[in-house]
Amino acid sequence: MNAFPEARAQVVVEGALDEDLGGFPGLDVTSSATIPATQSSTAHVVARADGVLAGTPLISLVFRAVTERIRSREVDVQLFRQDGEVVHKGDVIAMLAGSTRAMLVGERTMLNLVSRLSGVATHTRAWAEVLQGSGAMVLDTRKTTPGLRALEKYAVRCGGGTNKRMGLHDVAMIKDNHKLAAGSLSAAFEAVRLASPAVDIQVEVTTTAEAIEAVAVGARFLMCDNMSVDLLRQTVEAVRGTGQKVEIEATGGLTLDVARAYADTGVDFLSVGGLTHSSPILDLALDLVDDRT
Repeated sequence: MNAFPEARAQVVVEGALDEDLGGFPGLDVTSSATIPATQSSTAHVVARADGVLAGTPLISLVFRAVTERIRSREVDVQLFRQDGEVVHKGDVIAMLAGSTRAMLVGERTMLNLVSRLSGVATHTRAWAEVLQGSGAMVLDTRKTTPGLRALEKYAVRCGGGTNKRMGLHDVAMIKDNHKLAAGSLSAAFEAVRLASPAVDIQVEVTTTAEAIEAVAVGARFLMCDNMSVDLLRQTVEAVRGTGQKVEIEATGGLTLDVARAYADTGVDFLSVGGLTHSSPILDLALDLVDDRT
């Protein structure tokens, strides 16, 4: 189930409006001067490019928050498309009806958020399609926009990807610096297991020997970092040969061009920070409709 993180979205919306309007309740100096408080309009949210939608519940959340701030009449939102759907240039995603001033006050906040999340979903869908049939899934990372993690990870799910850990609190991830600080891989693993016995532990490895060492001390999820395709295939075969049920992830510097080759090594996952840190937005627009005809 891909539940939209509404509580977190409300916090994000209020912060974004504070940023744009100069605090609470704030002021749009242009719209307040040029648009009568009683004026009403119809508008369309339109796709200006092909892509995958994510974040459409934010449309209602933004305009509800705006109308409460400026004490205008409501903006009714009718959605024509849903998160996870493919849209094409020119498609109308939603129709708005209500306060013209509220629409223009909230326009950029809404577009910033929905365009950003739809861009993440669109990028993720490209990875999911390349990996289709391989048995491997694409994972996101913690390389998210500060404050937007829950929303960006939701967008990854809309695009057909899978979430890894949400933060430092829910999964232990032993990397090179932890091994150095603790003295060894095994020392780091035992320290985490002793401190947090109920938490899953993932271990980053860079060689086949290190992967086998990690499995021997009890690791059941390996992150194979910056390995070549040949080294990764060798490592997967060696780990499978131990007879232990171990999930294996390829990570580090992966691109769409090589995604299938890495998936075909037999890994379970490909971890891609670029899903959230480097996705271009999906171009969306809000267009007022001329009701005079």
